[in-house]
Amino acid sequence: MTVRAVVCGAAGRMGGRVIHQVIAHPELTLSGAVERADHPAVGQDAGLAAGAEPQGVAVAGSLAEALDGADVVLDFTHPEASLAHLEEAAKAGCAVVIGTTGFTDEQRAAIEQIGPTTRSVVAPNMSVGVNVMFKVAAELARLLGEGYDVEIVEAHHRFKKDAPSGTAVRLAEVVAHALGRDLGVVGVYGREGIIGERKSEEIAVMTLRAGDITGEHTLMFGGIGERIELTHRAHNRDNFARGAARAARWVVDQPPGLYDMQDVLGLRD
Repeated sequence: MTVRAVVCGAAGRMGGRVIHQVIAHPELTLSGAVERADHPAVGQDAGLAAGAEPQGVAVAGSLAEALDGADVVLDFTHPEASLAHLEEAAKAGCAVVIGTTGFTDEQRAAIEQIGPTTRSVVAPNMSVGVNVMFKVAAELARLLGEGYDVEIVEAHHRFKKDAPSGTAVRLAEVVAHALGRDLGVVGVYGREGIIGERKSEEIAVMTLRAGDITGEHTLMFGGIGERIELTHRAHNRDNFARGAARAARWVVDQPPGLYDMQDVLGLRD
């Protein structure tokens, strides 16, 4: 089976790498590409816009123009556009893979409502390694229990618009769940001044932004006399794009539902 894929944000840093991975995948074919209507790449060959060989597919200025005959939409854009694309694809009965981060609580609630009406994978990080990290982090938290302080540090390039990263937030959620804590109550996202002694139940997430760092995440369990650190470093965006292509091939064969990469990789408990 050849799966016809549409890539949104086709001329962006991430979208271009997704196009490369779709082209390379033996069971995917690029059937459409989308950019915002005023983007200079609209009308160009999508392969050339992504720095690849010509694909005979023009970049469209809206998803509606690219949906005909598509099996799956891959979206790495921004929260408002991703939510609109999810709704449009769902109405057309098309599967969706979304790797966008920075959704508000209201937007996440909308995703939880719309996502199950079609076949959708929504994940803050499509990397296989990061999703294995989520699995290991939960197990470490359960094994270590309450005697260790939890700190998360994430670093990304200077152009990233949301903070903390969606991956860091998911990592904090995974650990909080494993420890039976409410992240909304114990989450700490910055420290300054005379803050007093650290509370034992805190789960802290600290953000760094510099240069062209693709993405780094370190989870620390700090005990008295020892600490355990779990780190993932992305060397480039291809690992995210490769995971997205894998999710696209997987999701088209699933029943309607809202999935994430734990489902795609068979890591769900």
